[in-house]
Amino acid sequence: MLSASTAQTGGIVLLTVVAIAFGGTFLLRVATAGVPTNDLQKSFFRAGHAHAGVLVILGLVATLYVDLAGVEGMWSTLTNGILVAAILMPAGFFLSVIGRDPQRPSRVVGLVWLGALSLTIGVISAGLGLLMV
Repeated sequence: MLSASTAQTGGIVLLTVVAIAFGGTFLLRVATAGVPTNDLQKSFFRAGHAHAGVLVILGLVATLYVDLAGVEGMWSTLTNGILVAAILMPAGFFLSVIGRDPQRPSRVVGLVWLGALSLTIGVISAGLGLLMV
């Protein structure tokens, strides 16, 4: 049976899909020239949106697997790194190219790398936790 904390996390994460869907409408406006952007912004906005959607799904699936398998302790807790990455990576992509016609990403792009680290820790923890059950 699903734990209460996992059910609550799942509910919260599923509600974030509304924000991801809104991001899709923003991308549609970018693609139809409704929002003026340069090529760097277009590619970073696409990457941010894609990472948000994929990582939210991966985070939900991993959280379910870990909870239903009865993984506890450090392995279970560190699995949340996947969901943290679902925040950090898209934020890095979107926020690093804000402004008029940026020619390169700002230092905020470092959030992408922090997210990659968080993702790596989360996926390894989930995998090892599941293997040790």
